[in-house]
Amino acid sequence: MPGKRWAAPALLALTLPLLAPVGVLTPPVAAATSVSEVPLEEINTVITQVAFGLRRPTAIAAPDDGTDRLFVTEKRGTVRVYHPDTGLGQTPIIDITASVDESGNERGLLGIALSPDFAESHDVYLAYTALPDGAVTLARYGLDDANLEPLLSQEHAENSNHNGGQITFGTDGNLYMSIGDGGGSGDPFDSGQRVDTLLGKILRIDVSRSCGDLAYCVPEDNPFAGVAGAREEIWMYGGRNPWRFSVDPADGSMWIADVGQGRWEEINHIKPGRQSGANLGWSCYEGLEVFDETQCDSGADYTEPVFTYSPHTGGCAVIGGQVYHGEEFADLVGGTYIATDYCSSTVWALREDGAGGYHQAEIGQTPTQVTAFGATPEGELYVVNDLPGGLHRVSFERAKPACLIGHTTQTWGGGMTVDLTITNTGTTPINGWTLRFPLSRGQTVISDWNTDLTQSGDIVTAVNAAHNGSIAPGGSVTLGYLVSHTGDTSLPSRFSLNRDACAVDR
Repeated sequence: MPGKRWAAPALLALTLPLLAPVGVLTPPVAAATSVSEVPLEEINTVITQVAFGLRRPTAIAAPDDGTDRLFVTEKRGTVRVYHPDTGLGQTPIIDITASVDESGNERGLLGIALSPDFAESHDVYLAYTALPDGAVTLARYGLDDANLEPLLSQEHAENSNHNGGQITFGTDGNLYMSIGDGGGSGDPFDSGQRVDTLLGKILRIDVSRSCGDLAYCVPEDNPFAGVAGAREEIWMYGGRNPWRFSVDPADGSMWIADVGQGRWEEINHIKPGRQSGANLGWSCYEGLEVFDETQCDSGADYTEPVFTYSPHTGGCAVIGGQVYHGEEFADLVGGTYIATDYCSSTVWALREDGAGGYHQAEIGQTPTQVTAFGATPEGELYVVNDLPGGLHRVSFERAKPACLIGHTTQTWGGGMTVDLTITNTGTTPINGWTLRFPLSRGQTVISDWNTDLTQSGDIVTAVNAAHNGSIAPGGSVTLGYLVSHTGDTSLPSRFSLNRDACAVDR
């Protein structure tokens, strides 16, 4: 087992202050949004479809030019325009289908970002897999002249999956881009921990100017700038397929959702000062568990994900979202990070707890197969879903939790018993219930009572017994379980009853 598992990232080159390079138009940093104090368990997500007929949409961008438009990319290589007054335009504003390799489920036009001076320059940045060989490509597209100018390319011919493709501008004016590990299964090229390839990385480059033979410049304070044998564009490494990440405009922190191999989906939250040279762990680690010990380095510093979940309840790929900074729902979800899963459609909410940890809850459902989030200049959220191809506005409402979980525990040596009380806090009877919750690492269920309980990965599914399936309003039922543990005797971090989040009496 490697040592120094989770620590601050090592800087492999001299680290200079994180300043915008000369010539970069630096977007203003958003004023810090007040963080809502409404418990996450009291929030429900409301989805409203606003456009139909998109062909496998993959990303959203919103021009800050007073037009109220949204740009939506389609896998085939087109960009459509949505306006809340006139709906979805039929004629694409951008069409680069002649340059895009859309073979395979994960290839195509994958990402879009608008230049910080878009209102004047009308420059759009696109990430796509290019013909003829699927190379992951970053290009600049001028809306005024329809000119497509490739800037950066990474070979990706062996497998069609794990292309990454998220692009966004940071608060420092630089462009950030993710590229997957090269696809296949199990990191066959050992890309995650190598720094001589752009595969499995998040890049940081200055696209406002060119340097030498490059169509862009590498910021001097990139962690591998000047390091022999390393790709200087690398900002972070150790990614598997960081399909969607975002930069919080309030503080410059990065939220990175990295799609897992099959046991763990993970979300990383990395603040300024800890980003440069951060190692996300793959393929030494998947989530918090060792995946391939041959890729582990006892001297390496790995960055711990702030949230992991097992896909055993129907998930398959985490879809990273954004921190909400809008006005309409600031009292409910201000300062809260929102994400989902491509298969389970669970909406995840994460919020810092002020003590170094994170509150977490399931707060509803998105449509099936969401591929990306986007935000208007005012901070309101939208999502697109792959099939059948729609654009949806994301809203929030306050809803009293339908259940309250109480608990008592007894711990000893390597064992622990947990008795749970489920109280129906709603106004209608619950007839038949399923309680789901994650166990802490190292806990394994040995036996249970008053329920039909199963454990799959870290997820426990407890179904009512024949005698306690009905819970009247204000009524309660009890159940319990015995687990072995390896030292962590903490209680589950969240509970959902029939897919509704429960409040927890702690």
